[in-house]
This record gives sequence, C-alpha cells and structure tokens, in this order.
Amino acid sequence: MKTKKALITGITGFAGSHLAELLLKEGYDVFATTRPRSKTEHIDHILDQLKLYDADLIDSHSLSTVLSDVKPDYIFHLGAQAFVPTSWSSPATTMESNVIGTIHLFEAVRRVEINPVIQIACSSEEYGLVQKHETPITEQNELRPLSTYAVSKIAMDFLGYQYFKSYGMKIIRTRGFNHTGPRQGDVYVCSTFAKQVALIEVGKKKPVIEVGNLESFRDFTDVRDMVRAYLLAVQQCEPGDVYNIASGRAWQIKEVLHMLIKMSKKQITVAQDEKRMRPSDVELLLGDSTKFRNKTGWKPEIPFEKTLEDLLQYWRERV
Repeated sequence: MKTKKALITGITGFAGSHLAELLLKEGYDVFATTRPRSKTEHIDHILDQLKLYDADLIDSHSLSTVLSDVKPDYIFHLGAQAFVPTSWSSPATTMESNVIGTIHLFEAVRRVEINPVIQIACSSEEYGLVQKHETPITEQNELRPLSTYAVSKIAMDFLGYQYFKSYGMKIIRTRGFNHTGPRQGDVYVCSTFAKQVALIEVGKKKPVIEVGNLESFRDFTDVRDMVRAYLLAVQQCEPGDVYNIASGRAWQIKEVLHMLIKMSKKQITVAQDEKRMRPSDVELLLGDSTKFRNKTGWKPEIPFEKTLEDLLQYWRERV
C-alpha cells in the first residue's frame, strides 16, 4: 500500500513539531514548508526523517511549486501569526499571514489541481466575548472577536467553508482551545510562568514571577492530545464542517500559576506587570467538544498536571 503523504505548514512551531512526530510514528511521509529565517530547534531531532521546502505563505508561487512536487494526501495548515498580543502591535501583518496566507494556500491547491484533505487550525479566540450562561461553548455560539488575531482566524475559518462550498475542497475546520506543553514559546501564559520558575531555580532571576491578568479562565489541552485530534480530524471528520477541540475543563490562570510554583522548592512571590495586560481580554473560554468526540472517539489522555510538569522540565533543561 502506498505511504500517505502529509504536508505541514508551520512545522517549526510548537504544535507543528509535535504533529510531525506523531505523523512519523503513524507511518506517514512528512513534508513541510519552512522559511529561510525559521528556527528548526523543535524539529532538529527528526530533521533526517522530514522533507523540507523553502516556501512562504505570502509567496503563492512558492506554494504552488511545493504542492506540484509533493502532491500531498493531507495538508495540515498550522502556519500563522499565532500570538494574540502581537495582533495588537501588528494587526496588518497578522491579517496578511493568517488570511492572505490561507488564500494563497487554497489557490495553490486549486492551481496544481490536487484534492487533498486539508485541516485548518482555527481558534477558540473566535468566540471572543462569551457570557457565563453561554458556556460551555459549542460550535453554534456567536462569534464576538476581541482581537485582530481572532478576526483573522474567523476570516480563515470562513474561507475554509467558502472554498469547500465554491470548489468542493475537502477542508476540515478545527477550533482548538488553548493548548500547552513542552516546546511552547515563552510568550504564552503557561510557558512564561514555567520558564520564570526554572530561571529562579538556577538563580538567574529574582524569586518573583511577573504576571498579567490572573483572573481569566482557559480550557487547556496538552499539545500532544491536540495534534492527535488534528490527525483524527483529517481521517474521520466531514469536509466543510467545523469542530471544537477542547478538554472541557477551565482552569483559572491564578490556579495554573500556583500549580507551577508548587512544583518548585523555591520560595516565589508574584508581581503584576502592566506590560503583560491586554487592551481587552476574554474572561472565560470553556469548550464543548462533544461533536468532535462523537465523530472521532477522541478524548484528552494527558492530565493537566503532567502537562505542566513536562513544560517545567522542558525549561529546566534549557535555562
């Protein structure tokens, strides 16, 4: 039987590297687009098993070249400007990467005349302003975005629907809620806390953790469970449809911070840093992934405490 070919955009990122590992383990041939300035540290240990191509989502010609060469069975579209606060400082760049980049990918697929199953990594941020009585959030919740990032993800999400309807492209839209774990960038909340704890432990930082808003609640899934969901999505979900991927439990950020501090033997205090506060913040993200679970049988397998332990260990090995 012919080995299935999978193409990942955003492979050098946090989720992309974990997805590449999973696909290799499951016996797929893994191809990916990278930019010359991309750091490959997350995939260095599997580089010899990957086939990488220089291509940029903003350069539609480079995407066509890659697709005509690879002719993938599956495309996992994870490449994006993925950090919400950056969308405040660089709204146009965020829209260009996430919206124009997605159009370029879809158009390249059409131009090359292939028909892969395409998973696009949309986001729970699309739901934005959610009232407590509207949780847990289903796919039917109204979208009330509170950042340019969220608006860009809605546009990407709806482009997936439109290209499915207009051209019959097999696009699966996944709205992933927060995911964390080893290799996550230190700008994200769990990772920045873990890195600060690790720095304090080796004496490279005063025993004070700087924080932003600790009052909001987030639904966290381990990244390794999340990428398993991405794979199940292309194998079992309906093209054109949208699926929440979530643990179904919301943790207050304050609680996450205290869990990480408790994993250290150091005496650590907390100080609020105004620079870490957002112009507007989503208070509660709690997802209902019943639709996805019923379709695929997926459920999270890694306890959140284990995720945080692995994340802290990741930073301990690096600081």
